[in-house]
Amino acid sequence: MKQNRRRFLKTVALATTGGGLLASLPATARIPGLFNVNRLGNLLRMSLSFRPYELQLRHVFTVASYSRKTTPDVQVEINYDGFTGYGEASMPPYLGESADSVMRFLQKVDLGQFNDPFQLDDILAYVDDIMPGNTAAKASIDIALHDLTGKMLNMPWYRIWGLNKEKTPSTTFTIGIDKPGVVREKTLEAADLYNVLKVKVGLDNDKEMIETIRAVTSLPIAVDANQGWKDRQYALDMIHWLKEKGVVMVEQPMPKEQLDDIAWITQQSPLPIFADESLQRLKEIPSLKGAFSGINIKLMKCTGMREAWKMMTLARALDMKVMIGCMTETSCAISAASQLSPGVDFADLDGHLLISNDLFKGIDVIEGKITLNDLPGIGVVKR
Repeated sequence: MKQNRRRFLKTVALATTGGGLLASLPATARIPGLFNVNRLGNLLRMSLSFRPYELQLRHVFTVASYSRKTTPDVQVEINYDGFTGYGEASMPPYLGESADSVMRFLQKVDLGQFNDPFQLDDILAYVDDIMPGNTAAKASIDIALHDLTGKMLNMPWYRIWGLNKEKTPSTTFTIGIDKPGVVREKTLEAADLYNVLKVKVGLDNDKEMIETIRAVTSLPIAVDANQGWKDRQYALDMIHWLKEKGVVMVEQPMPKEQLDDIAWITQQSPLPIFADESLQRLKEIPSLKGAFSGINIKLMKCTGMREAWKMMTLARALDMKVMIGCMTETSCAISAASQLSPGVDFADLDGHLLISNDLFKGIDVIEGKITLNDLPGIGVVKR
């Protein structure tokens, strides 16, 4: 009895002196540091497992630089004290990663040296230092750790971050570059389900793409040129034309090497200009101030949720707009990114809607709006 009372008093003391999150935890929450030994007194360790998976796209997906029907992917699990955290690495061609490279990286990760998964800074700094690059592989660990710790706290991450789930934006739905008949068919499928469309441009049929969509719907459009425009005057003229057609923002109008030209466009553009290929990680944001109106954060490029949160915070401090984006991913990574969505201006979180073999049930898109659930962690369950 005395032992139980001492354990109870220790828990209460931690919760009340910690303030903030700990003081508000539900009765079923796990308290960090109190659960790192098992009943036999043995130190608990995290274990990591992973396997390759191939995402099957519903339609051929074409952007300015390539087309594809599948996306390589690696599914990750971290187990600790009876809890499982799910993570994912998705690798479209331009990231330079593959399922093999991700698994080679993950084989180097030794989470067994850590006995407390709440030491996120230490763990993720260790993972980041293993090798340069490999951002999708690193994101898979980050996402699984956030899922694990959120489950141990019995809280979704949007609540841990203090965000209001009622403030989630609508997500764009992506229409890839294609022939007019296919574009028209895709637009008809999407027009009644979404509030904003995202259209890929950057080839020689940009106006045809937009005119085809406008013949079907008057929905607002976000445009992504994927570095496809090479001349700044042409790009600016296109942006003025696009504004007349109901476009509300433009992503990465020119190659990332032409930063001065992009800054020139941004200064004169009637629409906000967002960095995508020009941006990967936190340290790059200050150099983009003035060259872009805002940034597009993607977990697979920035190493995951922890750095994404820091990027969002820094961008706001620099008075830049924020977009949360994605690759083609299962609901695992999409739901992870969605935890940040109440804090952004634009969201492009439709990657799970573009595939036919999703392994998870996570966030919903209801009447075009990202709708978060109250499941702990990143908010997913396996199908």
